[in-house]
Amino acid sequence: MSVGDVAGLIAAVAFVLLVGVLAVPLVKLGGVLDETRNLVKGVSDETVPLLGEVTATVSTTNAQLARVDAITSNVAAATTNISALTALLAATLGGPVVKVAAFTYGVRTALSGTSAKRSRSRVRDQSKADAAATRAATRRGQRRSG
Repeated sequence: MSVGDVAGLIAAVAFVLLVGVLAVPLVKLGGVLDETRNLVKGVSDETVPLLGEVTATVSTTNAQLARVDAITSNVAAATTNISALTALLAATLGGPVVKVAAFTYGVRTALSGTSAKRSRSRVRDQSKADAAATRAATRRGQRRSG
């Protein structure tokens, strides 16, 4: 065996070791790719029924929203009608009710003469008190200036 044969043998063994070292990651990579394929298949198998359920949910929601829209438009129409009715009642009954209230107040005041006398007496007393206060203030002003 010559030096060249030994060198070739060493090179062959080194190549076999290199192939062996590189084969381990390649086998592991194959396992990872198998798991990835299984994962993608599982996601695909689960996504199709899920999309069907989402479609059914969206359809049901759209039907409910259409019902809510109809209810909302009915409530808006009812609100408009109630507003018009309120305005009509206020215009029809508002003026006469105020007149009746004023009339009954006048009648009540006229019939209870004592309260009218009390009111006049209070007004007269207040006027006298205001006049006395004005005179007193005028006198104080004259005393200070004089």
